[in-house]
Amino acid sequence: MFRTKTCGELRLANVGESVTLSGWVQRTRKMGGMTFADLRDRYGITQLVFDESTDAALCEQANRLGREWVIQVVGEVSERQSKNQNLPTGDIEIIVRQLVVLNESAVPPFTIEEQSDGGDDLRMKYRYLDLRRPCVRKNLELRHKFAFEVRRYLDQQGFMEIETPVLVNSTPEGARDFVVPSRMNPGQFYALPQSPQTLKQLLMVAGMDRYFQIVKCFRDEDLRADRQPEFTQIDCEMSFVEQEDILQMFEGMSRHLFKTILNIDIPTLPRMTWADAMKYYGSDKPDTRFDMKFVELMDVLKGTGEFSVFNEAEYIGGICCEGQAVYTRKQLDQLTDFVRRPQIGAKGLVYARVGEDGTLKSSVDKFYSPEVLENLKNAMQAKPGDLILIISGPDTLKARKQLCELRLEMGSRMGLRPKDKFSCLWVIDFPMYEWSDEEQRLMAMHHPFTSPKPEDIPLLDTDPASVRANAYDMVINGVEVGGGSIRIHDAKLQQKIFEILGFTPEQAQQKFGFLMNAFKYGAPPHGGLAYGLDRFVSLFAQLDSIRDCIAFPKNNSGRDVMLDAPGFIDQSQLDELCLQIDLPKE
Repeated sequence: MFRTKTCGELRLANVGESVTLSGWVQRTRKMGGMTFADLRDRYGITQLVFDESTDAALCEQANRLGREWVIQVVGEVSERQSKNQNLPTGDIEIIVRQLVVLNESAVPPFTIEEQSDGGDDLRMKYRYLDLRRPCVRKNLELRHKFAFEVRRYLDQQGFMEIETPVLVNSTPEGARDFVVPSRMNPGQFYALPQSPQTLKQLLMVAGMDRYFQIVKCFRDEDLRADRQPEFTQIDCEMSFVEQEDILQMFEGMSRHLFKTILNIDIPTLPRMTWADAMKYYGSDKPDTRFDMKFVELMDVLKGTGEFSVFNEAEYIGGICCEGQAVYTRKQLDQLTDFVRRPQIGAKGLVYARVGEDGTLKSSVDKFYSPEVLENLKNAMQAKPGDLILIISGPDTLKARKQLCELRLEMGSRMGLRPKDKFSCLWVIDFPMYEWSDEEQRLMAMHHPFTSPKPEDIPLLDTDPASVRANAYDMVINGVEVGGGSIRIHDAKLQQKIFEILGFTPEQAQQKFGFLMNAFKYGAPPHGGLAYGLDRFVSLFAQLDSIRDCIAFPKNNSGRDVMLDAPGFIDQSQLDELCLQIDLPKE
């Protein structure tokens, strides 16, 4: 046997036992006639002791050990005289009587410790070494437990896990597809699924009334901290349900996950309409760990003074930062520079401080009477010591998004966004459509299979832009962790939606004929949602990026620097696929 115990399980109760351990050498150190080595495996670290006075040859063998060598030792568990309270195994050590080197190791390119000296790129290139670090391994253990509890909960609720194809057809709308050329069908391509959306709807037509799948999905889109070209969804669908049934079911799953994994009892999730989320937070995924809601100031500041920026604005909004009137001019200039960054795009920032005597001093004092400034203080419900920050603009949606970024920045500066605090909610009543300047047409805000609210169906003929969708998102700490909708199950209504989206009947039949034809054979009312497993786990692990809970992630350029993918393929393979590649000239 290579081992009888792991490096993380021995305790004082095991003193006197003879054990066999295997693992990697974390470090060695020589002290007089003794050599000590820390042996590491997935489960922990155990100290080994080699005594020169007992076995000089064995001690000399131990002195040759290098970092990350793979070894096996046989020895006796002994109580340590100098205990290490930072290790679960810190009360014991192994007095080694036999050592076998299973494999030597080159010197690793970075230290394999909690606080590594390797940068992101280096650790991603040698990810298999990075995964030996306990802090990284713990993220994967958390991910495993999370997925296990999802399966356990859904199984208990009567869901069946069903696999769907990875090679599917390309569909319009949404993000760009990753495509796969077909050798047996020259000139034709598969697409990798952005989600199993239409397939799970077909499963509802097939009578599989409670489906789920933990499934890989693929989107060829620009990357950021919470995006990867391939990601994992907890994909779910139910038949004979309304929106309330789905919200209750998956709120229950979230409560189960928080309790079993983090031992946190979350309260009943509040619900916020999309319209209110945009009005008070400037985002459809508001961070509600802290308040600081927007206050619209059009009635207070537009046309009540001589400040042309406000008088010409379509939107004026402010936030009240409690106790922050101590901000210096330098700090306020830094905030102004922050909102002027191209990623945010505001023209500037107006501030006002409320003094300890209750008087308000503003950067636009000279344009307004004392009465208007008093009205501003009252509208913001500002108290002595508070700081008011105001953004305006000619476009309401853009100005609200700019104010949202400022709110989040102030929340972070004020310590109001701790990672170990969780604030969950449902955002509901999304618009059915959003206007695309690029396409110059209405686009589905979610996807073209989302059902409109029954009371809004008549508006499809007269004012489709105002139609609300039977759609919902779960948001935790300002992160959209999942979302879904009640689906259209009537072929005629689905055809009308395709028309509004600009599809001709022929185009709709070509792209979605398989689904519309299936609806002719008795489609039940159905709906569902999908959670981003990577995002959910990264929140539980309190990570800044989903990459840290994925075993082998891509970098911000979509490359796997460990495998050096994507890469070029041989001309013979291109010829088999009937592909001609014209590389851009440098």
